[in-house]
Amino acid sequence: MRRLTKKKALTLVKELDAFPKVPESYVESTASGGTVSLIAFTLMAVLAFLEFFVYRDTWMKYEYEVDKDFSSKLRINVDITVAMRCQYIGADVLDLAETMVASDGLKYEPVNFDLSPQQRLWHMTLLHIQERLKVEHSLQDVIFKAAIKAVPPAQPERYIEDVILEESPTSLSACRIHGHLYVNKVAGNFHVTVGKSIPHPRGHAHLAALVSHDTYNFSHRIDHLSFGEAIPGIISPLDGTEKISVDPNHMFQYFITIVPTKLKTYKVSAETHQYSVTEQDRAINHAAGSHGVSGIFMKYDISSLMVKVTEQHMPLWQFLIRLCGIIGGIFSTTGMVHSMVGFLVDVICCRFQMGIYRHLKVSH
Repeated sequence: MRRLTKKKALTLVKELDAFPKVPESYVESTASGGTVSLIAFTLMAVLAFLEFFVYRDTWMKYEYEVDKDFSSKLRINVDITVAMRCQYIGADVLDLAETMVASDGLKYEPVNFDLSPQQRLWHMTLLHIQERLKVEHSLQDVIFKAAIKAVPPAQPERYIEDVILEESPTSLSACRIHGHLYVNKVAGNFHVTVGKSIPHPRGHAHLAALVSHDTYNFSHRIDHLSFGEAIPGIISPLDGTEKISVDPNHMFQYFITIVPTKLKTYKVSAETHQYSVTEQDRAINHAAGSHGVSGIFMKYDISSLMVKVTEQHMPLWQFLIRLCGIIGGIFSTTGMVHSMVGFLVDVICCRFQMGIYRHLKVSH
């Protein structure tokens, strides 16, 4: 009884076979079929190989949401060189609430404004990258994934010794201001102007009256300016900016919009800030109606939107489905093409033979 049941079940399963086997005696191998099969297998191998590279590749996904963090502090990372002596200038931050932020985190270092050959090469390379980023926006995704960290080279010791031997220590006519500040997460103004800053009931003031106008020179170079945690993979728009002032009384203004950013790649996972910037500069001439204060002013505002940048990868199941589609599609397509070509060849040969037969019949 059990054997009978198993036999019926096996017969039922055989009837459900969607892939019936053709006996080998009915199968005929041809040279054309072998050629088509060889072409099909080659295409399958090539496309599967290319699909594997697509599977290994990653892409960046951008999402936007409202930034709900208003209580934390914002870090400002600064590295700027001004063509004035350190005792003549001061840098600080004044936010929208007229709160003066202590600049204890900033260091003033007397340097030469001219760069060494190695630093100049790095500076030109950075400017070239900045220009390409403005044209090819997809380059930023490559930098995100590669986690490139832009660090300027230090001046070689031999170069410093040559400068010191040729010139006296008092000839270091520029000042490098570098370090970081923590400010409230509101709009503010980071500026470098004449004189050291002092507290004031209405904000703050700079002791500019003690500095001669002949020493004014706000030519500057921004080696680095960023907001938030300094992480690799982000090259800030102002990095490498260099401005040369012809007029000693000159105002440089940078209007910055800061965008909170969550970056998550396979190499880096952090919260930081990106920014966009517009700039303008003008000479201060009160007689001509161009009023203002000589200096470098960076006015920043914080966007209420946050950008989430995530590196994504094709899942394995999707790769397998695409691979099956490639193999099945090529196999089916080449089979149909081979059948159609064989049918057309048979029709042409048949008509050709009929034409020869009619011609012979007429001749007889």
